[in-house]
Amino acid sequence: MDNSARPGSPSRQDAMTALHNDFAGPLLRFVSRLTSDKALAEDVTQETLVRAWRHPEVLLRPEPALRAWLFTVARNLVIDEWRSAHHRMEIGTDTVPESTMADETDRLLDTWLVTDAMESLSTDHRDVISRAYFNGEDTVAIAAALGIPSGTVKSRLHYGLRALRLALEERGVSRR
Repeated sequence: MDNSARPGSPSRQDAMTALHNDFAGPLLRFVSRLTSDKALAEDVTQETLVRAWRHPEVLLRPEPALRAWLFTVARNLVIDEWRSAHHRMEIGTDTVPESTMADETDRLLDTWLVTDAMESLSTDHRDVISRAYFNGEDTVAIAAALGIPSGTVKSRLHYGLRALRLALEERGVSRR
């Protein structure tokens, strides 16, 4: 780039025109080799020249230093693009995606295991456990509903849960 196109000579616009004429082609080729993407290379070249426009003091440097500055800016813009979410194919959005449904497979299998184990219990133990744990009734309510003493409800709960634990262990369920 000749010194007549530098700021302080004819005009800043002339300097930028000369900068573009002297460096746009080499910058485009350089960035094209880095990116293998013509559109991106054109964008990076344009942004590099715009940054030179924003920093007119750069145009006062000797040509080798000016060239080094331009190519460094272009290389850094390419690196920034590689690191960006856009390059990683991440797409930002203002809307939240639909909520996903939780996988119910484990819950369903657990339900089958517990149901199968419950069926192996005596009717007395099964009734007390079902009322206490599935219906949420307390011992007084269970005793009144079944017509048995509250102590008997507690005893059946204790022994019924032990039998249920054994039945589940026989089916391969262990404590975590």
